[in-house]
Amino acid sequence: VQLVESGGDLVQPGGSLRLSCAASGFSFRLTAMSWVRQAPGKRLEWVASTSVRDTNTHYATFAKGRFTISRDKDNDILYLQMNDLKPDDTAIYYCAEGWGIGGSRGQGTQVTVSS
Repeated sequence: VQLVESGGDLVQPGGSLRLSCAASGFSFRLTAMSWVRQAPGKRLEWVASTSVRDTNTHYATFAKGRFTISRDKDNDILYLQMNDLKPDDTAIYYCAEGWGIGGSRGQGTQVTVSS
C-alpha cells in the first residue's frame, strides 16, 4: 500500500483547499477510503470516509457541509475538498485505506489556516 498526499498549504480563514491522495499497491477501486487528521498535540481524528462504490459517504460533525470526499477511480486518486476553512482545521491531513482511522496512511500534507 502506498498513499501520497498533496495539496496542503497556508490559507486564510474562510478559504478553500483541495487535497489529493495518489494511491497504489492495492485495489483502490475495491477499497473504502478515508481522510483523517492530526492537529498539534492532539490525537488522530477521523474526517470523512467513502464506501467502495462511493454511494455512502460519512463525515465528522465538524466537516459536514464544508468538506467533500471524492475519488477518481480511473487514476486512483482520492480527494478532499475543504471550504470555509477555520483555524481549528489546522492539522496534518492523511488519506487512509479503509473506513475509519485504522488503515494504512500516507505521510500526510500540512494544512495551516491562519490570517
